[in-house]
Amino acid sequence: MRGVEQVWSALGGDPALVSRVSEVVRRGALGARLPVRESARACVGACALAAAELGARRAGLGEVPGVRVDDGAVAAAFTSERHLRVGGREPVSFAPLSRLWRTADGWVRTHANYPHHRERLLGALGVPEDVAAVGSVLAGRSAWEVQETVYAAGGLAVALRTPEQWAASGQGGAVARLPLVERGRLDASPARACPSPVPASSPPSPLLPAAGLRVLDLTRVVAGPVATRTLALLGADVLRVDPPGLPELSDQHADTGFGKRSTTLDLSRGHGHGTFEELLGAADVVVTGYRPGALDRFGLSPEALAARRPGLVVAQLSAWGARGPWAGRRGFDSLVQVATGIAAVEGTSERPGALPAQALDHGTGYLLAAGVLRALTERSYEGGSRYVRVALARTACWLTDGIRPDAADGAGDAAYPGPGPWLAERDSPLGRLRYALPPVSFTGGPADWARPPGPCGADTARWV
Repeated sequence: MRGVEQVWSALGGDPALVSRVSEVVRRGALGARLPVRESARACVGACALAAAELGARRAGLGEVPGVRVDDGAVAAAFTSERHLRVGGREPVSFAPLSRLWRTADGWVRTHANYPHHRERLLGALGVPEDVAAVGSVLAGRSAWEVQETVYAAGGLAVALRTPEQWAASGQGGAVARLPLVERGRLDASPARACPSPVPASSPPSPLLPAAGLRVLDLTRVVAGPVATRTLALLGADVLRVDPPGLPELSDQHADTGFGKRSTTLDLSRGHGHGTFEELLGAADVVVTGYRPGALDRFGLSPEALAARRPGLVVAQLSAWGARGPWAGRRGFDSLVQVATGIAAVEGTSERPGALPAQALDHGTGYLLAAGVLRALTERSYEGGSRYVRVALARTACWLTDGIRPDAADGAGDAAYPGPGPWLAERDSPLGRLRYALPPVSFTGGPADWARPPGPCGADTARWV
């Protein structure tokens, strides 16, 4: 079964529509031991097909537009944070303390890009902010001990495992039992069409399947913002909401902020909560990217949201999944790669490795966007508030033991020439930007975002 068929089946799509997808295979794109190229192509292809399906439904087209997924565009998009330039400046990637470290019995991966995570890591280890000092302490301790000590202090660290060790763990078993995309209904509210039909594609206006839809984006880092960036590409009014005093990393915000507006709200205070309720009252989709249950105290569980806004689609992203002993833990792509055995597979006998991209983040982001689009299509026929859930660890499970690599690169396959053909430049409030173009492509669909990113938190908390 082709990867796109696997994903489309997980999304509950009509199997006959897979024939609308054509693929451009490129030798050398996202090269790895694991089938990264194939999984990335499948996630993007299924997302584009879900967009084309919703666009056809809203425009009253007799046939779903054809989808074209090009490995070159996918590879450039999956490494978008590396290609970003802001005023000619290269982005800041991982902080010095976000890395693999040798321990007394193996390896541990830490994540300290955010100041509060860095402080908790250093506090747990009892060392100053110095790479040599951290390395010296870790070299004398077991990886498991470091993992548990740092997590207990609110920091982020995971011990290296093989795929077999992860599968035998409590969290590995819990994740393996989850569907790739978890989806369902929250109530039996009546069918609710999108706000208004979208016109069939005719030059120069593209077909925008999400036009008129309002999306509250409560996500951070990469995967969730990639999903909402995709919905913005497709015409949705996406309003990203961050807590005050905890800004997103500036380069990360620039890379994933295309097409969106950005505001801040303190949901723990009356004014901020009241403003959120006003926004929710006109929203079609809420996307969250926090640990399972972390937002429930604000009345933001899927059930509570749907009770106040019947017909809502609630999309949830987590690192480790909604069930299992690690469900409440924080996590990032780099940590999930190490915990699930990916780093062991991609490494050598001397040192763990890594995927050629943050493929768990990007792939899961497109899965989440696809789940939202399919939920909107199903809602238009059947009604019901709906939920969609994805997890980085479940995508990792699919990558290590669910999707098969291409049989072989064929003689007729094109070579990957590098990202150049899929990069663009434009002016923005942040300065001149170079960025990766969106890989989601279907006949008559948009080729770029309608607006560039702006500063984090710079917009008013209202719908346009």
